[in-house]
Amino acid sequence: MKRARLAEAGGVRNPTRPHPPWPGIEHQLSRRRLFIRHTPPTAPNAEPAVFVHGLGGSAQNWTDLADALSDRLAVDAVDLPGFGQSAPAPRVTIPLLAQDVAAWIVESGRGPVHLAGHSLGGAVSVYLAATRPGLVRTLTLVSPAMPFANPRRSHQSRFVPMLAVPNMARIADRLMRGRTPEQVVNDIYLGTWADPTRVHPQRRREAISEARRRLAVPWNSSAYIQTYRGLMASFFQSFVPGTHSLWRLAKKIACPTLVIWGKQDKVIDVRLAPPTALAIPDSRLLILNRTGHVAMMEHPHTVARAMVALLDDASEVEPDTADDALSVM
Repeated sequence: MKRARLAEAGGVRNPTRPHPPWPGIEHQLSRRRLFIRHTPPTAPNAEPAVFVHGLGGSAQNWTDLADALSDRLAVDAVDLPGFGQSAPAPRVTIPLLAQDVAAWIVESGRGPVHLAGHSLGGAVSVYLAATRPGLVRTLTLVSPAMPFANPRRSHQSRFVPMLAVPNMARIADRLMRGRTPEQVVNDIYLGTWADPTRVHPQRRREAISEARRRLAVPWNSSAYIQTYRGLMASFFQSFVPGTHSLWRLAKKIACPTLVIWGKQDKVIDVRLAPPTALAIPDSRLLILNRTGHVAMMEHPHTVARAMVALLDDASEVEPDTADDALSVM
């Protein structure tokens, strides 16, 4: 592990006003249909990238970062099953979500890609980078949901016992019916941003619109709870012998990796940042002050500078062209 470096500030796009969410389309893959938002590159030599959001998020979480990186990366941001505009899956686990992302990389014909994952998407990206190295050229992890045993490491840990309650999705649906999209969005910002007053008014309006749409779909609560259970299963599995432990898999990641954490992260404690970076052989660590759980939304320009430095490091190494890049898991 080494300290992450930042590219020159002038070497990264810094738009003066937020861009609306990038357009997307639902793609029929061999496994299922997934909605993908595509950020058009602003340079002819931009390299392919895939970004994976966190629990309860969507591809829109990457809008600003994808904009800042568009000179270097042509970003595909995935809506995981049950989130954004993707329909839910019948079963959700970290390996199955990794297979969904791998299916897009393979079937789009754009691999190997620069892969970025946030929170839940970080766990998915760890699994994918470790098990399908031929698909991933670099890896960026923003507050990845690496397993931890101490419940004080996250204020969300208090919800874990509720997963055992029968018909929890129905109960959650009843509770959510009395909440407005504005209330939902305010709670999200309070829980994930270090300083919610910094949210741009346009981004708040977009988040409220997204929350309104999400509250209207019939699988809103069930998809969240099912995915949360799948994430918790990966936590429990990581503390018993087995090949699918995320901590063991992290040690197998061969590509250059950037780990980014917010010092004021209330969802996943920043004290997990050094162990995560130490577990990955070729890693760089960046801890940002005055930053919560969503560094790519709170400080997209700084995150972009760190990622550009990672890309520069990777450009000195020939990409892996392993045979497994040609087939879906």
